[in-house]
Amino acid sequence: MLKIHSRCNLACDHCYVYEHADQTWRDRPAVMSAETVQAAADRIAEHAARHALRQVHVVLHGGEPLLVGADRLRDTLERLRRTIEPVAALDLGMQTNGIRLNESVAEILLSHSVKVGVSLDGGPAANDLRRRYRNGAGSYEQTLRGLAVLRLPRYRTLYAGILCTIDLRNDPVAVYEALAAQEPPHLDLLLPHATWDRPPPRPGPDPTPYASWLLGLHRRWLHDGRPMPIRLFDSIASTRQGGGSGTEALGIDVGDLVVIETDGEWEQPDSMKTVAHGAAGTGLNVHAHDAEAVLATPAMRHRRSGLAGLAAQCRVCPVVAQCGGGLYAHRYRSGAGFDNPSAYCADLKALITTMNAQPQPQTRPAAAIGEVPPLWLDEFGSGPGGAPAVRELAAAQLAITRALLAHVGTGLPPGAELAAAAWPAVDALERQSPGAVADVLAHPYIRPWLATCLRPGPQDPPADLDRLAELVAAIAVRAGAELDVPVALRAGRLHLPTLGTLVPRSAHPTRAVVSSGRDGFTVKAPGVLVEVGPGLADGADGWRPTRTLTLGAGAVFLEDADPYRDCFDRRAAAPLTDPAARTWSASLDQAWTLVQRDAPDYAEGLRAGLRAITPLRSGRDEAMHSATARDAFGAVGVAYTADSAALAVMLVHEFQHSKLGAILDLQDLTDPADRRTFAVGWRDDPRPLEGVLQGTYAHLAVADIWRARARRDPSAVAVYRMYRDWTAAALGVLRGSGSLTAAGERFADALAGAVDRWGD
Repeated sequence: MLKIHSRCNLACDHCYVYEHADQTWRDRPAVMSAETVQAAADRIAEHAARHALRQVHVVLHGGEPLLVGADRLRDTLERLRRTIEPVAALDLGMQTNGIRLNESVAEILLSHSVKVGVSLDGGPAANDLRRRYRNGAGSYEQTLRGLAVLRLPRYRTLYAGILCTIDLRNDPVAVYEALAAQEPPHLDLLLPHATWDRPPPRPGPDPTPYASWLLGLHRRWLHDGRPMPIRLFDSIASTRQGGGSGTEALGIDVGDLVVIETDGEWEQPDSMKTVAHGAAGTGLNVHAHDAEAVLATPAMRHRRSGLAGLAAQCRVCPVVAQCGGGLYAHRYRSGAGFDNPSAYCADLKALITTMNAQPQPQTRPAAAIGEVPPLWLDEFGSGPGGAPAVRELAAAQLAITRALLAHVGTGLPPGAELAAAAWPAVDALERQSPGAVADVLAHPYIRPWLATCLRPGPQDPPADLDRLAELVAAIAVRAGAELDVPVALRAGRLHLPTLGTLVPRSAHPTRAVVSSGRDGFTVKAPGVLVEVGPGLADGADGWRPTRTLTLGAGAVFLEDADPYRDCFDRRAAAPLTDPAARTWSASLDQAWTLVQRDAPDYAEGLRAGLRAITPLRSGRDEAMHSATARDAFGAVGVAYTADSAALAVMLVHEFQHSKLGAILDLQDLTDPADRRTFAVGWRDDPRPLEGVLQGTYAHLAVADIWRARARRDPSAVAVYRMYRDWTAAALGVLRGSGSLTAAGERFADALAGAVDRWGD
């Protein structure tokens, strides 16, 4: 976090910088000098190079960062890009009150792809309760003018979200409605900074008023179908499932935030300014000390110590993995330092336990199926689509799969004995372990099977209704449920989706019984008894678990055995040998490294939504080297190549198709009655309008990758220009067709904003 301007044009009475214990701002320069900006950039680049970081995040902050003026802002951004980008991808952000945000400033931010967060506490009365000028006048109308700029199609890709500080005097539902009206892509709700020495106000008899306030807003958010991610709520949901929190205010993730003040001093995160005068200081400066020295300070080591650094009371708390002791600064008490629970301990525990007790929503309400929230069009249209948005898209796909499964299960024809016997168990398993049901149904190749079952007319091959029993058996195994499920073997194989494949060596039965339990499962048939333990590992008679890759922090199936993986125009390769699987794993690992380097924004969405990679056949007669299937969201088919750079492009390119196909499942972006075809740069044959849209969206991402490569390698410039020109020309075809729906027009506006952002 770079404090490029240490003064502010507002005088908010809850501001920790000016109104709390720390007053070091008084002795610092108002503006960060060009020399200090350069020194900071040098230190960041130095640290990124030392640790081979693929990406660094820099947030411009204050005070009010836009007080630096247009020329200094432009110079700051240019220095950061010029110094850091040869070493690591640079993700730039800014937090502002929005008052000085106009179109001329937005042009500067657009040219450097700076994501902008705006501080707003609700409607006019709620916001102006605290966010006022020094003369007492409110700031609401001026902030809304800045937000209006971010909502313009040209600048929508810059809009990061809204930050709101909670005030118990404001009605939570009214605050939510006012913030939602500004269409924020994300929303951050902050507890006002407090310590045990300066505890948060608690008017009235409610012992946990902040939890009550947040839960009131949470109920309305759920009722509306979670129209935007709210970081606090999403963090609680993520840590409940063992994931990261994504915020220093919750969870036990290791902190990775450091501040550089206007004079170049390294500081701890800003919240420490509520603790004591100088509490955030490290005594180190970018002109004389590198980032390693900062990390070595006792304060930073303690902040990064995770569970071990919490108070004894916290370490034994049942929700410690989710709460993480709360924000570090909020634990402070004179005489005891930070060896205390949060001053919001009771509120955090009440909020977390109440949310944990609620059923986890699997998707938006049913009414939302068939429509795409406008903010999705903006976020996905800009290219990547962040992890929260991709998870929401996956949830909508899961809802469609559930609906298709219900249609198949309740309409089984006579003679489908195995499916009919297994179907009633689905409801019981849903009640016992909804997560196990969701894990199996989210597998990309469940829906292609359902589509086959629901295809009208004679089936070739016949509808495979017996797979329903395998589905139920897989869910039962994942749930650890005590259940016996009769199943059929096809071609001597039993495949349990997401788990693995059994090819009995000692006999060749056509029927078997899968018996699941807490200690794994067994498969019994005449002449066959296979026992597979809870780890599902190799070793049992003929059992081979589904291969799994670790790409980044996420697990992805290397799916070479599912019988419905062959939905890529029947180009799926044969099951891999163990040496071939190791070769694939190494190549994909190298490709993932390049995705993170060349397309870090796309990597975030890939990590959230990619579930399976299927090897395709390769050879001189195979023109297609990668593919997606409309019914298999989250699956990508690729032919093997040792060229990791090409493989990285394939992964990103195909996942673009997967995301757009999922959006088109919910809402038309083009007029389906338009049967015309159009010429595009990347194909010899003219394409239907939806094909033009798909190609434009995929090539937008490919151009982005080559743009990143061209910054480092001049030989990549020509390739970048080719994809850029294809994308821009196809976008012109789309916008000139006259056949985009209203949603399609908005999506195309977001695409155009992304192309404009390149600023060539």
